Amino acid sequence: MKKITIAIDGFSSTGKSTLAKQLAKKLEYVYVDTGAMYRAVTLFAMKSGFVEAGEVDEDALVKSLGDIKLNFIFNSDLGYAEMYLNGENVEKEIRTMPVSKNVSQVSVISAVREKLVAMQQAMGADKGLVMDGRDIGTVVFPGAELKIFMTASPEKRAVRRYKELLDRGEDVVYADILENVEKRDYIDSNRAISPLKRADDAIEFDNSDLGLEDQFQRMYEHSLRVIEKHQA
Repeated sequence: MKKITIAIDGFSSTGKSTLAKQLAKKLEYVYVDTGAMYRAVTLFAMKSGFVEAGEVDEDALVKSLGDIKLNFIFNSDLGYAEMYLNGENVEKEIRTMPVSKNVSQVSVISAVREKLVAMQQAMGADKGLVMDGRDIGTVVFPGAELKIFMTASPEKRAVRRYKELLDRGEDVVYADILENVEKRDYIDSNRAISPLKRADDAIEFDNSDLGLEDQFQRMYEHSLRVIEKHQA
């Protein structure tokens, strides 16, 4: 069966990665979490001392981009690939609040985006891929056969993120999570390079009041229809 490219974009904490993983597993496609890539670069910048009080030393980070090696390595126990930074599994570290607070500032740097977009396009050259992020349907794969733009209210997304972090044992405050969500929405939507926006041919999917299973079933059935359409 002829495979397609599925591009999933949307705001933070809308469940993009969860849906993308589910679709990739069911369709037997490759899954790529581009957000994890930007988070890994952010973690590198933080560990290198390039981030201080929320400000990123752009020049220092850009000069060090050649020292950053990113890989996704499949974890058979989890059923999906985890993010490795310079040979180290950083999947858990990149999901923490400190990284969340700085990732938008790092992702606006043009040299960072150029490096990662080139990597992402190479990963999807043979199709059969589900990729989620902020600019997949508009910049990385504008020709993707299926584009999904996910959204939900900031409050709903903050609750999801809050519960997720609590489950990981982090000491967090809901008000701080909501503030971070709203700040990231603004930065992502208003940056000069590759701003977050819905592609003209993307379907908008508001999952504010949907459970994970209902959300997956709707998008899986839609994916099958699109795949069938492209078999001719």
